[in-house]
Amino acid sequence: MKIATWNINGVKARIANLCQWLESCAPDIVCLQEIKSVDEGFPRSEIEALGYHVETHGQKGFNGVALLSKIKPDEVNRGLPGDETDEQARFIEGVFSVEGGVIRVCSLYLPNGNPADDPVKYPYKLAWMERLRRFAEDRLALEEPLILAGDYNVIPEPYDCHDPAVWAQDALFLPATRAAFRRLEHLGLTDAVRATSDAVKLYSFWDYQAGAWQKNNGIRIDHLLLSAEATDRLISTDIEKHVRSWEKPSDHVPVIGHFRF
Repeated sequence: MKIATWNINGVKARIANLCQWLESCAPDIVCLQEIKSVDEGFPRSEIEALGYHVETHGQKGFNGVALLSKIKPDEVNRGLPGDETDEQARFIEGVFSVEGGVIRVCSLYLPNGNPADDPVKYPYKLAWMERLRRFAEDRLALEEPLILAGDYNVIPEPYDCHDPAVWAQDALFLPATRAAFRRLEHLGLTDAVRATSDAVKLYSFWDYQAGAWQKNNGIRIDHLLLSAEATDRLISTDIEKHVRSWEKPSDHVPVIGHFRF
C-alpha cells in the first residue's frame, strides 16, 4: 500500500494538480492538510471519479484536513481529543480494514506557532503537541499499525533545513518544539523518512518567496510517524519533489510511505 501525506495549500486552487497526481501516483490512502474548505464545498466529485472515498474535516478559509482512500474506512473520528474549546479543524482519523487486521491513519495539521513570541500562537502549538502525544499514547496501547501523517510544522534536526541559522528563532525549529517532537518519538514512534534514508537535503516544503525552490532552500516538515506495528510493514519512502515544479503548485510536496499491507 502507498500511504501519503500532502499539505495541498487550498484544495480548490490545486484540484487539477491533485487529480493529476492521484492518477499518476495511485496512492491507496492520502492525508491532505490545509484544504481551506468547508466540508460541503470540498470538490469531492472530481476525486470520487478517480475511485477514491472522501472524508473531510473542513473549516472556512483556512486549516482543514481530509482522508482520500481507495477503500472505505470502517470508522472516522474528527478533531484531536483533549480540548473541547478548540474549534480549529486540524485532525481526522480513519480506521481501515486490511488483510490480517486494521490500520489507523491520521491526517494532522499541526499549528505553525509563529511568531514565537506571540502569547497565544506558540503556547497553542505546544499544547496541541502535548494533546497529540496523549492521543498517540492512547492509540499505541491498542498495538495496531498506526500512521500519524501530516504537516507537523516541525524541523526535527539541523540537517532537515537548508540553513539552521535562518530558522533558529522560528517556532518550527525552537528547542521546545523539537523537544515536543522527541517526546512523540520516545513513545515508540518512528520517523518513516529517516528510517529509510539518512540523505541530506531531503525537503518537503519550499517557500514561494526569495527563489527558495530554485535554490533548493527547503525544509522537511511533513512527516509520517509510525507505530512499531506499522514500522514492521514499512518498505520505503518517497518525497515527490517533482510536484513542486508543476504550474500553480502547493509549497509542500507529497511524502509517501510504501507498506506491506
